[in-house]
Amino acid sequence: MSDLKSKVAYLQGLSNGMELDVNSKEGRLLSNIIEVLDDFAETVSDLESSQEELEDYVETIDDDLFALESDFNGGDDHDYIEVNCPRCGEAVLFEPDIIDDEDVIEVTCPNCDEVVFINDDNFGSADEPEGIENNFPAEDL
Repeated sequence: MSDLKSKVAYLQGLSNGMELDVNSKEGRLLSNIIEVLDDFAETVSDLESSQEELEDYVETIDDDLFALESDFNGGDDHDYIEVNCPRCGEAVLFEPDIIDDEDVIEVTCPNCDEVVFINDDNFGSADEPEGIENNFPAEDL
């Protein structure tokens, strides 16, 4: 924005250097045009400043909203499915949304990398995964 203001200042300097008669028609016209350009440059500068403040404010609100969403969705309303690994016996938790996903998804044991569930009909019933112990809220983890 300072570029626009500096260009208007340059035009003001040119007009002063030309020693235009401000009482002539041409002198008054050029003088008023330069004043209007100066007003435009000042208004645009104010708008840019206000826009930056607004962007900062919206970013702050977005951060606060994210924190509230994280606190609100912190675990009380999320259920997980628990499956025991057939190889090592480790309890493996996953979200129930995986069961209904259209893509084939494999859930593996984090301890031994054994596949403990596949949401594919060839692995077992897609409605009831094999080895499910229970469903419980995430707060019980």
